[in-house]
Amino acid sequence: MPADHIDQGTLTQSVGYCCLQAYLEIVPNIKKQLGKLQLRPVEYTVLSLINSNPNINQKRLGQTIRVSPPNMATLLDKIQADGLIERRRNPNDRRSQILALTPKGHQLYLKAEAVATRADITPTLTDDERQQLLSLLTKIFQN
Repeated sequence: MPADHIDQGTLTQSVGYCCLQAYLEIVPNIKKQLGKLQLRPVEYTVLSLINSNPNINQKRLGQTIRVSPPNMATLLDKIQADGLIERRRNPNDRRSQILALTPKGHQLYLKAEAVATRADITPTLTDDERQQLLSLLTKIFQN
């Protein structure tokens, strides 16, 4: 082993440690690429979920991405001020609002999706390994 090698033996048996290290390897590139579109990863996540889940409400969206209601409201206010989403009265429950992408929001989402897909690279994994990793990680957080 090289003299500068650090033994991470015990830590590499920890899912949390390995996830954190993988996150630190992958996410900075995604942040950089989305930043070119003036988007943060959380904003891209919101646009993606609204696109994939027509008529989702603020509460459900916040629960899905584990953002507290006050922080979710602030985040959505910013995205709405940028002209990317709109809040509409829920026709089935006039007390709640549903979220929808504006045409501008949809166009930005499509650009961001292409950028995020290219930025989310894992060059040391084969396509099959990448799919297996995604499947296992998804299994952890989806009930």
